[in-house]
Amino acid sequence: MSKKIPLRQCVGCGEMKNKKEMMRVLKTAENEIVLDVTGKKNGRGAYLCVSKDCLAKARKNKGLERSFKMSIPDQVYENLQKEFENIESE
Repeated sequence: MSKKIPLRQCVGCGEMKNKKEMMRVLKTAENEIVLDVTGKKNGRGAYLCVSKDCLAKARKNKGLERSFKMSIPDQVYENLQKEFENIESE
């Protein structure tokens, strides 16, 4: 019997992918939006492919807004973009 691979849908491109291949964006109890690199923090999570394109798509199609049922300021997207660039350049 094979172990089930947890799949998550990217809020940017809408593709289903293995949870481990994706970035988790988290809404904390304080309504802060942060990148959860460990994938273990408590809060409402949404998943994105590790690509700036998907972040841009999620921004355009309001994927994170829908996931978190709240409006997301541009500043948050800019912070996420910076964090993504750090991850991609590692």
